Amino acid sequence: MRRRTMRGRLTALYTGIFLVTSTILVIVVNSVFSDRLHAQVAQITPGGRPVARPVLPPIPPGPFADVENLPDEVLRDQWTATVITIVVLTLLSIIAGWWMAGRMLRPLRRITATAQRLSLSNLDERIALTGRNDELKELADTFDAMLERLERSVDSQRRFIANAAHELRTPLATQRAAIQIGLEDAEDLPEVRAKLLTHNQRTEQLIDSLLVLAEADHGLDAPQPVDLAALVRQTAAESTSEAIAMTVSTEPLVIRGDPVLLHRLLVNLVSNAVRYNHPGGSVHIGLTALGLLTVRNTGPHVPADRIPELFQPFRRLHTRTRHDGAGLGLSIAASIARAHHARITARPNDDGGLSLTVEFGIPTTVPVSR
Repeated sequence: MRRRTMRGRLTALYTGIFLVTSTILVIVVNSVFSDRLHAQVAQITPGGRPVARPVLPPIPPGPFADVENLPDEVLRDQWTATVITIVVLTLLSIIAGWWMAGRMLRPLRRITATAQRLSLSNLDERIALTGRNDELKELADTFDAMLERLERSVDSQRRFIANAAHELRTPLATQRAAIQIGLEDAEDLPEVRAKLLTHNQRTEQLIDSLLVLAEADHGLDAPQPVDLAALVRQTAAESTSEAIAMTVSTEPLVIRGDPVLLHRLLVNLVSNAVRYNHPGGSVHIGLTALGLLTVRNTGPHVPADRIPELFQPFRRLHTRTRHDGAGLGLSIAASIARAHHARITARPNDDGGLSLTVEFGIPTTVPVSR
């Protein structure tokens, strides 16, 4: 069965509208004209008897010699001319409608052709529709914007996979070398065992981090009320360090979210503040009732133009390089924040270190019962 195209449907619609309106117009005009014509003839010969009127010139012999039959003759000729005109104009409307529909749908064919050509290898292609700023151009611009976001997402996923493979390859290669070399000498078994356990734990932490990141990017399945103030105090108590002075300031706040992911968010932020610090430094955790969470620490200076790199997976700055992390802490925190409709930002402190801020949206917070 041949499918009906949009161009054919639009042509049929244009032609149908023309036929209906023109038919109504012709019927109304001919009806009014017929009534007026019969009325004029009736005034001339009412009941077949002449009326005393100014003398009219004689009607020449011919088809209209009989005045009483004049309206029917005129109307018959008029209807014939009207039908022929409507038929001709209908054919012209079909041709014009087909051409107009094709011209209007040309951008859609361009969008369709571009979508059919797209694949992961040519996501850089765009429709780039020009012309008037109408609905079709808006659709094409929206499609181009979607392609741009998709291209960035695919490039990010490719970099993420490559970085993850590199991060996993390093401990696996170290473990293989330790097994091949260390097991030949029984005296090195304790050292080999400790090295294998260290790298095994690092690999396990990396895999756990990847799973948390995937879960956060998936979104929230069943959000529930979470006492964020209590969670902040619990995380601070779990992250105490003898070399770092930690202070906590919280106001009552309950938000809707996932308690496990929120705890991981706080753990990552606080661990990042403790890990990238200096002995004798400090960490301050603040939470306001308006949904503003702040984690501020001392430590090495971070250039302001390098701040966005901190939230990218497996990115480590030379001023913050450590060997006990996978480079996923802040990227996981950013994903968890997005899943809770929150926004996380960072800015360098004047005296060194960072101030990380998480702004939870108003729809995420719920009233605190007193």
